[in-house]
Amino acid sequence: MFDPLYTADEMRAAEQGHDVDSMMEQAGRAVAEAVLRRYPGAQRIAAVCGKGANGGDGRIALRLLAEAGREVSEELDDPADVVVDALFGTGFRGEPRPEAASLIERVNGSSAPVVAVDLPSGVDASTGEIAGAAVRADVTVTMHGPKVGLAVAPGRFHAGAVDVADIGLEPSETEHRLVTQEILQLVPHKHEPVTKYSAGAVLVVGGSPGMTGAVCLAAEAAFRADAGYVAVAVPAASLPVVEMRLLEPVKASLDRVDELAERADAVAIGPGLGRGDDERALVRRLLAHLRLPAVVDADALFELEPGDWPAPSVLTPHAGELGRLLGEESQWVDGHRLEAVRRAVERFHCVVLLKGADTLIAAPGEGVLVSASGGPSLATAGTGDVLTGILASFLAKGMDTRLAAAAAAFAHGRAGELAPQQVGMVASDVIDALPRALD
Repeated sequence: MFDPLYTADEMRAAEQGHDVDSMMEQAGRAVAEAVLRRYPGAQRIAAVCGKGANGGDGRIALRLLAEAGREVSEELDDPADVVVDALFGTGFRGEPRPEAASLIERVNGSSAPVVAVDLPSGVDASTGEIAGAAVRADVTVTMHGPKVGLAVAPGRFHAGAVDVADIGLEPSETEHRLVTQEILQLVPHKHEPVTKYSAGAVLVVGGSPGMTGAVCLAAEAAFRADAGYVAVAVPAASLPVVEMRLLEPVKASLDRVDELAERADAVAIGPGLGRGDDERALVRRLLAHLRLPAVVDADALFELEPGDWPAPSVLTPHAGELGRLLGEESQWVDGHRLEAVRRAVERFHCVVLLKGADTLIAAPGEGVLVSASGGPSLATAGTGDVLTGILASFLAKGMDTRLAAAAAAFAHGRAGELAPQQVGMVASDVIDALPRALD
């Protein structure tokens, strides 16, 4: 279900007791082979090599490329067909010094494709954070296993395509892990004997006037994620619109929310709910009294305060919403995603799913799970509501809260990949693709 994501300390531990020269030779060979395989027509290879082991890997790669008949250089002055970035390794943290930053800017200013050794220079291997200049690589050849900084933004966006090179180390346990497609095997499917209620019953609460689309998308996604029963509770003024838009779910006004909750196995609170005093009071009341696993999304996150909630909950903010919860700007969250999601878990004592290209799932006492399925086509209005519906369905089926969040994030991204059009994709396209993603 999960692949390892290594921090700098975990890589140092994995390398203990192994011959350094042998590892460097294998690393350099992997870089050289990646250059030859990906850029077979490249004749002139330049490298920027640091003083440490990463620089040694780069120099070995240059030696092997020269033996393969290529022109090689450690200077960027001459035009190159490929540039190898071997300046900093996994031990780098903080901001590059001015001389190194200047070299990084020269690498980025080159018109040649860039192959990074282990990870792009300037990226923190353990967090993905970038404090100053950082190489923008087209390819990263990383040793033994992917690093956290290659999967978590902003480092993720500097890595390009990632090749993992075997340098003779044994796999080891890591604190943070990458979600794989195997997690979908944990999602219960309908099997005999089953009823619409035993297959998972979901209640979605939201849909203020002008925002009814959000609750409709969440409800439809819950059904397509294989829930057996879905009900929606919306303000009375929204009910006629929702009645026209939704076919399968039960529809009712908010004054019946407690009645609907009696049949539900999970509740999704927030899609299109609104942020007024009455809506915030409703969120507080439902979280305080309902003994149902809850997805807390969108407007339900507005000015949310921690509480003694009787049932498991999952908060699903994007960077802006999480920034408000933590008293930070969204830009800070974007630059410190691991720290931000951990702080949210510490504050709310529940599972937190931070949306993004690298969706992060954190839980008390656990390492962070990273779901990297999907792509930029998911950056369209309503896809967050779809994720909420999927997650509510998985919780209603009785899945563990953290695993349900990870599975929902992966299924959401996978459905986006399977949608028939990537350009102009809308949220309902993701819903339509969900059954294929889960089959």
